[in-house]
Amino acid sequence: MIDLPVDGFDWDDGNRAKCLAHGVSHAEAEEVFADPKLSIAPDPRHSDREARLFAIGQTRAGRFVFVVFTMRRRDDRDMIRPISLRYMHLREVSRYAEETS
Repeated sequence: MIDLPVDGFDWDDGNRAKCLAHGVSHAEAEEVFADPKLSIAPDPRHSDREARLFAIGQTRAGRFVFVVFTMRRRDDRDMIRPISLRYMHLREVSRYAEETS
């Protein structure tokens, strides 16, 4: 597991529905961050107002998920705020498998 200084996830009406648009549940999005092979990288192309990151990983059920997120500070807690979720495309799954094997 990647050691992120995180206290939880920041879900609200603003990101809940948008993140469900591609069929990935909130629980699956959170599971990705428990993947021991989780890969996180910066997303500078979409970081004009705040630093965005993306994570790719696998759920316990074996589904491969791509998560775009940012870090937010809420009530003295560091939170992952998902921005967008989707299942990975086959090419991404192949690259993930190569990089993590």
